Amino acid sequence: MEGEGARNPALRRGYSRDHRPDCKQVVIAWVVNEEGFPLSYEVFDGNRAEVTTLETVLRSVERKYGQARRVGVFDRGVVSEENLAALRRREAQYLVGTPRSKLKQFERELLEGTWERVRPEVEVQWVQIPGGEEMYVLCRTTGRQEKEKAIHSRFSARLESALGKLEKRIARGRLKDRHKMERQLGRIQARHPQVADLYEMKIVAEEGQLRLRWKALEERHTWQRAREGAYLLRTNLRADSAAELWTKYIQLTEAEAAFRALKEELAIRPLFHQLERRVKAHILVAFLGYALWVTLKHLLRRKHIGLSPAKALALLSTLQSADIILPTTDGREIRLRRITRPDPEQKNLLERLGIKLPERLDLDSECSVDSATA
Repeated sequence: MEGEGARNPALRRGYSRDHRPDCKQVVIAWVVNEEGFPLSYEVFDGNRAEVTTLETVLRSVERKYGQARRVGVFDRGVVSEENLAALRRREAQYLVGTPRSKLKQFERELLEGTWERVRPEVEVQWVQIPGGEEMYVLCRTTGRQEKEKAIHSRFSARLESALGKLEKRIARGRLKDRHKMERQLGRIQARHPQVADLYEMKIVAEEGQLRLRWKALEERHTWQRAREGAYLLRTNLRADSAAELWTKYIQLTEAEAAFRALKEELAIRPLFHQLERRVKAHILVAFLGYALWVTLKHLLRRKHIGLSPAKALALLSTLQSADIILPTTDGREIRLRRITRPDPEQKNLLERLGIKLPERLDLDSECSVDSATA
């Protein structure tokens, strides 16, 4: 949101995924089906936590579409014990991600379990919970594993370099005050929180002189390497295999793709409107625009056209309508609305999509908006 938005009480400062805590915002909950088509959305105050929005969204979906059997797939930001209990009270089914910290409970399975390969880069396995109503699926992906390994290696190298420099300063007598040493050590730990717990580091007195002693904790390093690329799914669904549940979970990528399209190609942000009704109208237009966007995406896919909606629209963007005005001898005008002629590449795309452009547009045709407001 650009501006103060003083006349819109929904605009608040809150947790910003765009790293803009200086700006006010609204929170949007977006509901899509497994193919990415938008079903519904809700707008919340900008300081509303994601985890508190689920109950409202569930009521909205049930009001619009009834309580027919459906499976909710959410990311970790919406998952809480209270939300899962609310879903069970509705006899609803869910398939959700869990916090990374819960992986520690399944350390043995992660290190010694039998994995089933779903794709060349994806492995999954059941994790049994005795007497529980839920099932867990442990997942591991090669790409994610390599990425996390590279990140941890980079942070570890930086931490060890900083510790080595501090160790030399203390050994050479350039830093003599113990409190200053500990403050310097604390700063190093604060700058590298991702890997600081993998090391033991302390200031000790040896032969009457202070020294920094540090070492890598191999057991913790081993556990970190084991959980790289791993994540845990939690569900009350019944399925024949862990692979089936993982396949259902990755449908969440359709919701993520929806938000990317909204933020980038459809430019839903930033908001320049100051009034609440105009902000909501802006979001409604974005919702309708995304419905057209995903329709075009599936049409391109169905026709086996290797273009994204953004590239297809960019290709067709030069097609415009123009008015040709011919003055007559009696002072009147002849006005013809023509459409630019597509080039061969545009013509090929239109033919494959089954779209035929008219030679001209009727100036006297009534717009549906005009009839609705007349």
